[in-house]
Amino acid sequence: MAYQPEIHHRRSIRLRGHDYRLPGVYFITVCMEEREPLFGRVSAGKMHASDAGRLVQSIWHEIPTWFPHVALDEFILMPDHIHGILRVEHPDSWGAASSAPTIGILLRRFKSCSAIAVNRLLGRAGRPLWQRNYWERIIRDDAELQATRRYIRDNPRRRHSAEDGFT
Repeated sequence: MAYQPEIHHRRSIRLRGHDYRLPGVYFITVCMEEREPLFGRVSAGKMHASDAGRLVQSIWHEIPTWFPHVALDEFILMPDHIHGILRVEHPDSWGAASSAPTIGILLRRFKSCSAIAVNRLLGRAGRPLWQRNYWERIIRDDAELQATRRYIRDNPRRRHSAEDGFT
């Protein structure tokens, strides 16, 4: 089939005109390929990480060593996805703003390193671990930050309630 721009295109879910290298606070969600629950299980409203899940958590916590201008905030590992808050703090330490890594570059490194490590651990070399993209939301004020932190912390309890038929 020949390329047809009205069919074959990927719409960006990023905020048009926003420079993702500049200081800001971002709520990030990254999902497993086909939502495969490799990272553990939720029981009694608590997340119990598998070895693969603990490995992903460990790699997430390496982000500030790769990108010193990024600080980690709230984080939760779920069976088939992760949620985290990233604070981009000092892009001027990289020189020109254009040389500072974007959130996309940062997440590409996290996804690549974690996929290689998990696939090696599970003996599934070459298989995709993560979905192709990620979701992000710019957190604009302290009230939104507090609400997002609660959402992340409560994620295992909400998932447990949903699986039991409670809302």
